[in-house]
Amino acid sequence: MSAHNLGIPKGVRDFGPLQMIRRKTILSTIEKVFQKYAYLPLETPAMENMSTLTGKYGEEGDQLLFRILDSGDFLAGVAEADFRAGAKAMAGKIAEKGLRYDLTVPFARYVVMNQHEITFPFKRYQIQPVWRADRPQKGRYREFYQCDADVVGSDSLICEAEFIGIIHEVLAGLGVRDFTVKINNRKVLTGIAEAIGAAGRETDFCVAIDKLDKIGLEKVELELKQRGFSQDSVEKARPVLTAANGSNAEKLAFLKDFLKDSETGLKGVAELEEIFEYLRLLDIEETKIQLDSSLARGLAYYTGAILEVKAGGVQIGSIGGGGRYDNLTGVFGLPGMSGVGFSFGLDRIYDVMEALNLFPKQSEVSAKALVAHFDEESFRHGLQIISELRREGIHSEIYPDQAKIKKQLNYANKKNIPFVILVGSEEMRTGRYTVKDMSKGEQQSLSLHEIVFTLR
Repeated sequence: MSAHNLGIPKGVRDFGPLQMIRRKTILSTIEKVFQKYAYLPLETPAMENMSTLTGKYGEEGDQLLFRILDSGDFLAGVAEADFRAGAKAMAGKIAEKGLRYDLTVPFARYVVMNQHEITFPFKRYQIQPVWRADRPQKGRYREFYQCDADVVGSDSLICEAEFIGIIHEVLAGLGVRDFTVKINNRKVLTGIAEAIGAAGRETDFCVAIDKLDKIGLEKVELELKQRGFSQDSVEKARPVLTAANGSNAEKLAFLKDFLKDSETGLKGVAELEEIFEYLRLLDIEETKIQLDSSLARGLAYYTGAILEVKAGGVQIGSIGGGGRYDNLTGVFGLPGMSGVGFSFGLDRIYDVMEALNLFPKQSEVSAKALVAHFDEESFRHGLQIISELRREGIHSEIYPDQAKIKKQLNYANKKNIPFVILVGSEEMRTGRYTVKDMSKGEQQSLSLHEIVFTLR
């Protein structure tokens, strides 16, 4: 195959060494914090049975599933009538497996299959790629990583509070100082719909008020009317739409009053109060946490708290989100399992850190030192130096071929290797080596022991 017609499918990417080092920086930071909070690692296979995947993501989600053709003669069991029935009917006959669409459904399947071995509450984290047959566009890919953590089998709101702690620690570890954790509760949204006389219509209500930042109050009220909300309901909703300012305590007091006739709404407020109480006990600062009664992500499955994180100083959407769901495993025949989950968006965090110039430079260096040599004899002597450096845990390499010193120094410069150790006949005789600091252009003569000390 000639080079000019090589390529990769749309919506997937190669990650070169620089990107991989940066991605690994993010992932290892997230993973360490998950482990600190006693979450255990889990991996599930790239492919699942189609029966596990279909019907879990709504009709739209079903269309975005990547199917895998059965191996061997996949048409063996297909009759002419199946062909006539069309692509949808056919797909079930020739593709019984598919690539996973998210990490939540495989996690639910795992919990149900292993319910007798698992200790509940079960805390797990999972960092793996997922696949969606979406139309690729900027920031949306067909293959991307999800970094999920869930705790299942507990109703305690300490779980929600700990996730807010995890968010603070992960972002602090990555150097992202300016961020907001928005929090709401699904029951509050239900209560608002009840309080304005539009019970059961919280989804329509939320779709409209979600645009408040972008289009302003008047246009949101107009859209509510277009969606069939009465003038009376729109007027009753106005205090909620204009109560965005103030402290979290003030907002809670406002909601308590506004929702005084909605039992569900008040339960949501009480849950939020309890979370804030735990945050104080856990010593998590409240300055970055914002109660936002219009926050409405994941309405189809969240039943309690809803969380979303945005970074300041950049025009990038949310970098993570999650919430409480009451019935994760119900679709697989194990009802009544409540859980809370949170997911970090790796690609979005990467974009934020790149935009804010937060990636540490030194972590992008492949080696700390290069051993350069003048001839075959000094090359052989250099091998002893390199093995000593590696024994001491110093990332290092030796130039593998015989070449002019200038070429070897160029190689170090191109790879951003900060130190070059020169080995010639004089160095071999005295046991003191010329060490060149590539950024400053200075050099000094050091023994091997001193080199190890300096590089460490």
